[in-house]
Amino acid sequence: MRVTPKTDPVTVDFGDRAGADLRYIRDAMERAGSFTAVPGWGMVAMGMTALAASALAAAQPTFEGWLAVWLAEGALAVAVGGAAMALKARRLGTSLVAPPARKFAMGFAPAIAVGALSTVALLRAGAHDPIPGTWLSLYGCAVVAGGAFSVPAVPLAGAGFLALGAAALVAPEAGDLLLALGFGGVNLGFGAWVARRHGG
Repeated sequence: MRVTPKTDPVTVDFGDRAGADLRYIRDAMERAGSFTAVPGWGMVAMGMTALAASALAAAQPTFEGWLAVWLAEGALAVAVGGAAMALKARRLGTSLVAPPARKFAMGFAPAIAVGALSTVALLRAGAHDPIPGTWLSLYGCAVVAGGAFSVPAVPLAGAGFLALGAAALVAPEAGDLLLALGFGGVNLGFGAWVARRHGG
């Protein structure tokens, strides 16, 4: 008579399995989710500094002075926007290196880089009139592309920048006003909307 050896029952640690499942679900949601750390109040602050910069730049007697004011405003906007984004991400408990944030950055960055290179090329060519339209248009492209991975208001803001950029390219004599409407007005309006609807 053959005796079947006894075997120990397999013990399944349901706690470990549940933890692994939850980690998988969380990672999948992060990969598919939207970037929600777009800083509404940061956009409002950027809009306010842009309005001040537009008034100061328009008062400059030379193009070099005008350009210096807007370049300083650009650097300030980067600092304000970056700090506001980091604060909002911390408050929401999200990461700026998570997949949605990386997708936002990958969509946003190329047009900004092209904008910087285009500015250098236009300055070398002595073509000053197209600069406001180029800035607004390419910033709009960046916001639309990055906004595809964010809340719906962000790509709408990008469309506003694109429309103003097109107007500035067609009517360069209105460049100062359109820069104020774009970097000032659009940021203020959509920033306040994002802040109210999406947690600051």
